[in-house]
Amino acid sequence: MSAILDELSWRGLLHQTTADEALKAHLGAGGRVAYCGFDPTADSLTIGNYIAISLLAHWQRAGHKPIVLVGGGTGLIGDPSGKDAERQLLSRDQVGANIGGQRRIFERVLDFDGPNAAVIVNNADWLCDLGYLQVLRDVGKHFSVNAMIQKESVKERLHNREQGISYTEFSYMLLQAYDFLHLRRSMECTVQLAGSDQYGNIVSGIDLIRRDMVEQDESEPRGFGITSPLVTKADGGKIGKTESGAIWLTADRTSPWSMYQYFLNCTDADASSFLRWYTFRSREEVEAIEQAHAQAPHQREAQRTIARDMTALMHGADALAGVERAAEALFGGDVAGIEADMLDDVFADVPSTDHSASQLQGEGVSLAELLPETSLAQSRREAREFLRNGSVSVNGCKIASDEAEQRHLSTADLLHGRTILLKRGKKAWHATRWG
Repeated sequence: MSAILDELSWRGLLHQTTADEALKAHLGAGGRVAYCGFDPTADSLTIGNYIAISLLAHWQRAGHKPIVLVGGGTGLIGDPSGKDAERQLLSRDQVGANIGGQRRIFERVLDFDGPNAAVIVNNADWLCDLGYLQVLRDVGKHFSVNAMIQKESVKERLHNREQGISYTEFSYMLLQAYDFLHLRRSMECTVQLAGSDQYGNIVSGIDLIRRDMVEQDESEPRGFGITSPLVTKADGGKIGKTESGAIWLTADRTSPWSMYQYFLNCTDADASSFLRWYTFRSREEVEAIEQAHAQAPHQREAQRTIARDMTALMHGADALAGVERAAEALFGGDVAGIEADMLDDVFADVPSTDHSASQLQGEGVSLAELLPETSLAQSRREAREFLRNGSVSVNGCKIASDEAEQRHLSTADLLHGRTILLKRGKKAWHATRWG
C-alpha cells in the first residue's frame, strides 16, 4: 500500500478508492496531483469540514501536490448531496466574499511554498465561460439520466414530492465532473479526494475523463478517487455541533477559547479518533498518548493534546498561550488575571445581565440587593443566606461572611472597566456587565 493510503488507513480516514491496484501503482510512481472541492456557502468552515482539508494536508506531507478547489462556479448552483431541501441561491458577491473568508483557513493548514506547493483554484474561472449548448454537447451527452436519478443525493429528493429537486441542482454533478476533467487537462490532476458522499460524483468525473482521453495511450492514467468516511462522534452525533452552535475554524466565528474547550471536553470515547483526525502526530506518538491517557484518564492527556494542537494550528501559538493562561487563571480562581480580550470569551456561556455603570458611583451597589437580579439568588432573603454562609465570591475572591451583607460593589471592582464576575459555590457563575 502506498504511504498516503497507509497513513489515511491507520487514522481512520480511508473509506474507499477506485481501481485499487492501479491507484497504488500510480501513487508509487512519484509525486501526483490531487484536488478536493469546498463549497463556499459561508465565509468560514467548521471542524467537520476540516477533515477534508486534512486529506489534502496528509497528501502533501506524503510528497504529493494538493489543489484546493473553491466552488465559485458550483457555489452559484449548490450541491444537493446531504441536503433534504433546495438551497437558497447565493449572489456572486456573496460567493466571492465566502471564498475570501475560507482562504485564510487553507493557508494555515497547507504549505503554499516548495516543490509540491499547494495551490488554490476557483472553478468560476472555467465554468462561467462555458456556454449552455457547449455543456449539453460536450458534457451532458456523456451522462445517462437513468444513472443520474439513481444517485442517493437525487433519489432521496425525487421520492419526496414536497421537496423535489430542481433542474439546477440536478445538473450539479455534471459541473463537478467537468471540474475533474478540466484539472486533468490543465494541471495533470489525476486524483480527487472527498468524503464518501461524493463517491458517485467522483466516478462520474473519472468516466468523463476516460471518454475525453479515449484516443490517447491506454497506459496513461485517467483518474482516481479516494474518499474518507463521513466521520461522527462515538454516540453518532455530528462533530462540532453544540448547544451554542457549530465550532468554526476562524476566530471571528468561534473564539480560540471555545475551540480549545470543545476539544478539551470531548469524551474519552472520542479522544482516540480525534487524536488521529485532528492532529498530525505520528502513529507512535498517538499510541503513547493513548497509553498515558488510559493510565490516568482524569488528567485528560489525549483531550489536552488535541485541544492544544488544533488551537495552535488554526489560531497560532500566541492565541494558544493566551487560552492556557486564561484557563489557569479561571481554575485557580484568579479571574482578575484574565486578559481583556479573553475575558468575554471565557464567560460567554455563563448567565449575564447588563447594568448602568452610574450605579457603581458613590456608595455603590449593595451585593445583597444585586444578587436577586442575577441567576444566583431568587430573593433578597436567599441572597442574604448565601452571603452569611460565605458562599459568594466577587471576581474570584470569596466574601467573608461577617462583612458580606454590608458588601457594596463599586468601580474598583470592575475588570477591564466593564465586568464584575459573581460566583456562588464552586461552579455557579454570573457575569454582570456595566456600561
